[in-house]
Amino acid sequence: MTPTPRAAYALLAVALVALLVPAAVSLALVAVVVIATIVDGAIAHHRLRVRRTLPRTLARGVAARLLVETDADAPARIEVRQAQPADVEIEPSVARGALDARVIAYRRGEAVLPPATARRRGPLGLGRCTFTGEGKAPILVYPDVVAAQRLVVALRRGQFRDPGLRALGPLGLGTDFESIRDYLPDDDVRQINWTASERAGRPMSNVYRIEQDRDVVCLLDAGRLMSAPLDRRSTRLDAAVDAVTMVAFVADELGDRCGVTVFDAELRSQLRPRRNGGRAVVRTILGAEPTGVDSDYDLAFRSAGGGKRSLILVFTDLVDASAARSLVASVPVLTRRHAVIVASVRDPDLDGALRREPSSRHDVYAAAVAIDVLDERRRVATRLEHAGARVVDAPQGELGEACVRAYLRLKARARL
Repeated sequence: MTPTPRAAYALLAVALVALLVPAAVSLALVAVVVIATIVDGAIAHHRLRVRRTLPRTLARGVAARLLVETDADAPARIEVRQAQPADVEIEPSVARGALDARVIAYRRGEAVLPPATARRRGPLGLGRCTFTGEGKAPILVYPDVVAAQRLVVALRRGQFRDPGLRALGPLGLGTDFESIRDYLPDDDVRQINWTASERAGRPMSNVYRIEQDRDVVCLLDAGRLMSAPLDRRSTRLDAAVDAVTMVAFVADELGDRCGVTVFDAELRSQLRPRRNGGRAVVRTILGAEPTGVDSDYDLAFRSAGGGKRSLILVFTDLVDASAARSLVASVPVLTRRHAVIVASVRDPDLDGALRREPSSRHDVYAAAVAIDVLDERRRVATRLEHAGARVVDAPQGELGEACVRAYLRLKARARL
């Protein structure tokens, strides 16, 4: 039990009154304030239960609801507070009566929320007592699986379209013949079965299905270059992990097998392609964090280069020709047998330096440097394409969708 500021103000008022009244009266007033504070604190000390409701799993960067309630009869005298650990944002973190807040976690892996606290004031507002909740709350922070599931739903409903393809149905144009049906206005003219149309006396179309049982392997670079920040909360590795999650969930939807390898100078974790492997892929990359060493692309590519033809997506960063020299030299290890996509997230600082109208000499220099760096990235991308790989370079929020589009385009053209 502790006194409130109101009790201090009451004692200050008594001290001022003591200048005008006898000492005995002043002592009596002090005794009254002290006794009232003790009684008020004793009333506030009555047992109070603090309950917290929070999902056990969160998606990185996605808001979830946090509710902290008490069983107090007078909620107006209750102040509820939830402490914020590192990389977790709670807004608001303090409320009166009950706390209905939004919690966002920015770091993948395990996080622990400290116990919630409630502070109750007595009826007079002179004393208060603090109560602690039921203990710490462990939470598991996944990559942005919400965006991945949203993409899968859009794909299933036919709302996700690749502008480079004329798609048939929700999953795009396949190459495995399935059946013949009546021609529809949206059908590609290449689908028309002229023999069946002549026999039936009306236009008929071939129906194709997307090939299944293909292997999709994601190579996730966790080396030094992937530790560069994209914003205050995310690194390049975070953007790549979210993109891998989208690709894995889409592979499950299309009936393909998906696996992942996390590497830097060595192979840190590896999951062989498997059917319905999306959740296993997420568990494998859940704790991936960037290290301070250069990545060994040759080691990672040779570990994934064996076996049957697959789609291999390499998530890394394209900085300049010198930093990407080992990447360009090692890509032919994969392109001789596999379809390869090299995916990299665009630097928002570089794009911002070019879009921003210069207002000083420093802005002009920054734009010139940004142009040089982007030219270097384009040269690296050109060399990778000459080596047989496709390059995807997209902003942070669009990297996953760009990789899925490239994936669908290869399936539609029977390149897997």
